[in-house]
Amino acid sequence: MINWDSVIEDHDYAVPATQSFDDLVADLSQALADPDPEIRDGAPLMVLREWIARGVIDGPRRSALGDAMAVRFTDQEIQARTFAPLVLTYLVRAGEFRPGWLDAFADWFVTETDLRGYDDTIGWLHAVAHGADLLGAFGLRPEADPRLLLRLAATRLLTPTDHVLEQQEDDRLARALDIVLAREDLTEQTVTAWLEPVAQAFRTLPRGPVPAWYSNTVRTLRPLYIRVHRGTDRPCRQALTAALTEVLDLVDAR
Repeated sequence: MINWDSVIEDHDYAVPATQSFDDLVADLSQALADPDPEIRDGAPLMVLREWIARGVIDGPRRSALGDAMAVRFTDQEIQARTFAPLVLTYLVRAGEFRPGWLDAFADWFVTETDLRGYDDTIGWLHAVAHGADLLGAFGLRPEADPRLLLRLAATRLLTPTDHVLEQQEDDRLARALDIVLAREDLTEQTVTAWLEPVAQAFRTLPRGPVPAWYSNTVRTLRPLYIRVHRGTDRPCRQALTAALTEVLDLVDAR
């Protein structure tokens, strides 16, 4: 068994010579689905991230690894599903992209029901946060339709849930939205259309205690507004700021 801590601390991420490289990558991939948080969220994750960033894992192997992560979105184990977008984020940021990865992510992100940030037994899960990171990474790719990405974020927020985001997942989603909304190829219609179903959901919400999805949405839009307001050189800033203000005014009017 590879001592991945030693690979980092003693060998500066050098590739061990004890196994074939394909077997090493397979071991790392499997570790990212392990229920033991010391394995899944420890040295193997750091090695995989560094090997992708340094180009140690080459193009064909990157594609195969990404394909494996896309399949993992349908895994029965929650930690396998929620760490798949983390690996895909590293790959997409390194320049890799396949339409099938985006399709698999889109199917999973809006349907995942286990939104816990942390579990006392299996550690960090972070479905929304890790999904948001991948959403932002896709947002930097010209192949990814920003309208789709914005709709995915809105749908994720508006989907009924009993879970209130509590581990800064709302901030991570706001950051991802900000990345997508800063693209140079957007129109005023694109940067505001995704907010229309949000406004409609807010307007039709009955009086009384607010549901979790409402709290999650408000707590995502507020930091997004701050980011947009500070981005003075971004495209369509005035239209987006006005649309966000209109939606957030509905919150104050309750």
